[in-house]
Amino acid sequence: MPSTPRDHGGGLDAAMETYGGDRADWLDLSTGINPVPYPLPEIPGHAWEALPDRNAQQALLDAARAFWKVPEGAAILAAHGASAVIARLPLLAAPGPVDIPAPTYNEHAAAFAAQGWTEAAAGAAARVLVHPNNPTGRLWSRDDLDAPLVVIDESFCDVTPEASLVDAAATPGRVVLKSFGKFWGLAGLRLGFAIAAPDTIARLGELTGPWAVSGPALHVGTCALRDPDWAAATRARLAGDGARLDALVTGRGAKLAGGTDLFRLYEVDDAAAWQARLAQRHVWSRIFPYSRHYLRLGLPAPGGWDQLEAAL
Repeated sequence: MPSTPRDHGGGLDAAMETYGGDRADWLDLSTGINPVPYPLPEIPGHAWEALPDRNAQQALLDAARAFWKVPEGAAILAAHGASAVIARLPLLAAPGPVDIPAPTYNEHAAAFAAQGWTEAAAGAAARVLVHPNNPTGRLWSRDDLDAPLVVIDESFCDVTPEASLVDAAATPGRVVLKSFGKFWGLAGLRLGFAIAAPDTIARLGELTGPWAVSGPALHVGTCALRDPDWAAATRARLAGDGARLDALVTGRGAKLAGGTDLFRLYEVDDAAAWQARLAQRHVWSRIFPYSRHYLRLGLPAPGGWDQLEAAL
């Protein structure tokens, strides 16, 4: 398949080169990362000083199994970010046609292309469903899991846990991905998960190698996944902030086009012009190479709403 532009949110250094200011001056709304991160627990010294041990790894997997209600017939792999798993998923089967409904997160197409797969909607040997989709927020159903290998990327699904398709993970050929950094707001920790049948997880484990997750990440991830009260309060706050963002942006002439409670997608007359106007006030947004009209905004941190309103 043709090379896919690997554009991403972030890139604040490049924005500063063009529009000036220091990092502290900027409100970065170009990602879908929770702006109020999980409070970091005290990290014991051995998490830094020793190789990650088996008990710490098992504690994280047990916490993940309970939090996501992973079915008994499925196994879990923890890795250094969901992206580390995405890069290896095409190696689970021989190259063939893969269906990746667009528009969506572009790393999947790049990963499959790098391993010799071709993109085709009909007769696909594999299918990738980002659930909810980035950037549109579309949710998929069990009826859509209709290829021999189906990847269900639930990186943004922790804001809508009732929509999760994790109960399909015990079925051979089904792989569910989870991202820790987005909902818990700790993207720099680099922690992600794959949930699938045991033989699939064993194969992915061979591909990622030993000590795929650092000691500090094991500790922080375990603490966070054992804290359902924080998760429930966070979902309520994100939903309220999403509604507040919609009122603010649509009040300036944009039309809500989709998204999740971690980001919103708006349709505007000229997305590049909107991005430039916001950037002049040091608010960074996300636009897309395939659309002149899509503008995506993450949620401001509590102290960032006034800056966004002034920029708009």
